[in-house]
This record gives sequence, C-alpha cells and structure tokens, in this order.
Amino acid sequence: MGKVISLLNHKGGVGKTTSTINIGAGMAQLGKRVLLLDLDPQANLTLAIGAQRTPITVYEAMRGEGELQPQPVKENLDVVVSTLDLSGAEMELINEAGREFILQELFAPLIEDYDFILIDCPPSLGLLTLNALSASDFVIIPLQAEFLAMQGLARIKQVIQKVKFRLNKKLQIAGVMATMFDGRKVLNRDVVQTIAKYFGPLVFETRIRDTVALAEAPAQRQDIFSYSPNSAGAEDYLNLSREIIQRVEQFEKQMAAQS
Repeated sequence: MGKVISLLNHKGGVGKTTSTINIGAGMAQLGKRVLLLDLDPQANLTLAIGAQRTPITVYEAMRGEGELQPQPVKENLDVVVSTLDLSGAEMELINEAGREFILQELFAPLIEDYDFILIDCPPSLGLLTLNALSASDFVIIPLQAEFLAMQGLARIKQVIQKVKFRLNKKLQIAGVMATMFDGRKVLNRDVVQTIAKYFGPLVFETRIRDTVALAEAPAQRQDIFSYSPNSAGAEDYLNLSREIIQRVEQFEKQMAAQS
C-alpha cells in the first residue's frame, strides 16, 4: 500500500512546490511509482511540471463530480492537476459532512497503484490542508534557511498534533528539510542549527543548495532531473529522496515491531 506524504508550510516561497516535484521525480528515478497531487489553488505544481488540465481536476473530484484523474508525466511519475477554481472549495465544502476526509476517500481507489503519493499543500492551514493531513501518513516541512522562515514553526507543529489527535492517529512528521541553503552564509548555517535544536533527528541531513538550475527548471516545465541531471540540485534531491524512502521504511519497521 502506498504511503501518502504532505509537504506543508503555511509560509510561501520556501520551495514547497519545487520540492514536491523533485522529490517525486527523485523517487521515480529510484524506481518508485509516484503520484503528485497539486492541492494548491495557485496550481503552481501543475504549471511547473507542464501538465495539461484534465476534465476532472482535484477541484471537481473534491466536489464529488468524479474520481481523481492521474496523468503520466514521465516513467513512474503521474500527477493530478489543480486549477484556480480550487480557491472556492473551502467555502463550497464547509457544510459537507465529513469534509475533512474527502481527499482520503478519493485516494482509496489509487493507493495500491503507487509507492508514494506526494501532496503539494496550499500555503494556509484551512480545509484543504486539513484534508491533506487527514489523508497522509507523513508530513515533510520544507523550510527556507532564513530567519523569517522559522516563524510559525510552532504553529505548524501544533496543527499537526491536533490533526493527529482528532482526525488521523497514524500521522507523523517524517522530517524537516532545509531549502535554498548556502553554506557560505553564517545565517543559513545558524538557521539549520536552530532547526536541529527544535526538531532534533527529524531534520534531514541533505540540504537543498540554492542553485540557478532549480529556479530555471519550472520555466521549462521540467523537473530538475530532466532539465539539468548533473546539477547540484539534482544531486541534492536524489539524496533527499533516498533519505525519505529510508526514513519511511524505518518508521514502518518501528510500527510493525510495536504492533
């Protein structure tokens, strides 16, 4: 059964969408079957990966108009696209019974088809994000290596804990990843050290370096492995993908030993 991972940070500009795409592409490079789900009304993942709009996007599916429609991006990698219409979903679904579990139900027919489902969450902590967390096994928090990016971390952790307590007992934080990292900058190093003090071993060892290729790839509607396979960005995301897979496997072994 596939594992569902949400990438979540309610602060924009931290590399969440870039990370969702390239972690997914990295896992696909490693032979895993991966589905990306664009749950952001801005539809940046859909645009950045060059996916075409399907008759049923995540918006129509959440409204009950049909099932999710994955489309292939490359070998081992599919995507469910988003649309700006999704921005109205929170108000439209507010009176739906079990509204926090709509996405979980939509995943049911697909969960056996993939090793990993990665959700690009919106930069907010509303109903869409609650749906993602309710459907997820794990959360990854991308964090830009800048001081302001650390603000609100306690709030994110609090929301995850509440969802775990009230809606999804199996939810765990898989890790925190540092993005846009420049080891020459004292501030960047200090921020990573501060994160490590707060989250301890949950911080991934791999840091995503700030490289031009990662900014250029979305403009070409490509992941970093297709656009610049020999770049530092491709190296970092492949290493991070390995680290995530290993960590998820460790969590699963621990859970199996406890049961």
